[in-house]
Amino acid sequence: MKKLYDFHKEEQLSLFLLIKSAEEKKTRNNKPYLAFVFQDTSGEISANFWDATPDDVSQFKPGQVIKVEGKREEYNGSPQLRIKNLRLAQEGEPSNPDLYVERAPINKDKMVEEFNQAIFDITNANLNRIVRFIMKKYQRDFFLSPAAKKNHHAYLGGLAFHTISMLKIARVIVSSYEEISPSLLYAGIILHDVAKVVELSGPTATEYTLEGKLIGHIVLIHDEISKACHELKIDESHEDVLLLKHTVLSHHGELEFGSPVRPQIPEAEVIHYIDQIDAKMNMMQSALRKTEPGDFTERIWAMDNRSFYKNTLKPEEHPSD
Repeated sequence: MKKLYDFHKEEQLSLFLLIKSAEEKKTRNNKPYLAFVFQDTSGEISANFWDATPDDVSQFKPGQVIKVEGKREEYNGSPQLRIKNLRLAQEGEPSNPDLYVERAPINKDKMVEEFNQAIFDITNANLNRIVRFIMKKYQRDFFLSPAAKKNHHAYLGGLAFHTISMLKIARVIVSSYEEISPSLLYAGIILHDVAKVVELSGPTATEYTLEGKLIGHIVLIHDEISKACHELKIDESHEDVLLLKHTVLSHHGELEFGSPVRPQIPEAEVIHYIDQIDAKMNMMQSALRKTEPGDFTERIWAMDNRSFYKNTLKPEEHPSD
């Protein structure tokens, strides 16, 4: 069965999609419409439903599966769906939202294996115990959660996949710079985004929770480290614990991006840049997958509203891991 991004520009389509978001708006002439974001496992697309009635607003809610007929178009360089007909999925049709949720490209068992190896490589006793304690507490949600509401790794398992990708980059850096502590680097990477399981509602129709809006994942994970130390009877004033807290508090790099402190140790600086590399590569990859060779991607707001070119070169083989 064809998916959303199997259809090309200007191609007519008829398929089932999940409503990821639905926002009631008004045109310049004060006419109501619904601004949708639809998705399936191939990605997401925006669509406007003009002249929406109160009944339309009440029935088309995030998390519901709809049958849509229309045409894939572009608007200001971004993919868009022009709606011809729209209705809710009916009994007997594929109406389970889980069928349309984008997933991490590797399965959970493989990700668990990668994490277990990374935790094994944290040889500092305090850091190892703290990481194990927090990961045991949040393991189920961690392997289901997205890494963001939108932008990067915004799909089921995205948080774990983002973290594993960072760990792979970190292993190369550790082998190049002997001054860096592998234990501190790996522990900081594993924990830096764990509190997104509290900050975000989950992989389907993702929204920020009240705790996410009022506190945020950076402060939440700092508090989780303190709670772990209390339960494990580890002195929070130990230097290794303070360094771990610093890596998670500073991983956004700048005060204006939400970090209460800027990186002041090599491991924290490295985590910040690895986080940036993986997040930005994921955003580019997602946009390029929706783009035909020889064309530019839609503008990516989180990357200074830039577009990226999809080249026509023959794909090359990558060395195996």
